[in-house]
Order: sequence, then C-alpha cells, then structure tokens
Amino acid sequence: MNHIVKRAGHTEPYDQRKLYASVYSACLAVRSPVGEAELVAEKVCADVEEWLGNKHEVTAGDIHRTANKHFHVYNADAAWIYQHHRSLS
Repeated sequence: MNHIVKRAGHTEPYDQRKLYASVYSACLAVRSPVGEAELVAEKVCADVEEWLGNKHEVTAGDIHRTANKHFHVYNADAAWIYQHHRSLS
C-alpha cells in the first residue's frame, strides 16, 4: 500500500480516484470531449501507478509533478490547468 504525505503533513492511502477526477476535470476545463478526457485520465493514472510501484511513501507533490509530466504528453493545455489549478482558484 502506498501512503501519501499531504501538504499539511498527515498521511493517507493513495486513492487513484482523486487523481483521475483531477485529470478528468482539467481535460473538461479545456473543452476536451468526455471520451478523450476519460482516456487521458486513465493513461495518466496508469503512468503514475507504474511510477509508484513498490514505493511505500511519497508526497502529494511528488504525485502531482509525476502526473503532470505524463499529462503533458497526452494534452499539454489540460496539463497546464492541472499544474496551476491551485493558483487559479
């Protein structure tokens, strides 16, 4: 099981659904079709899970950077939204 160290310092188990939702939302924000958003979210999640491998503990920032790196390959505009969503809200 992978544990994620959050910005506030607490840990929680890795939840792929959270990553999927954020990638999917970023795709929709740049008006990607729903099917494309689903496919990109699945691919980014698979890439991140491969990177996670047997790591026991990583930071939320590590996951965010890794997801963004892979996200740029599939949809650079949506990846920009994903990367900067905290400063935009």
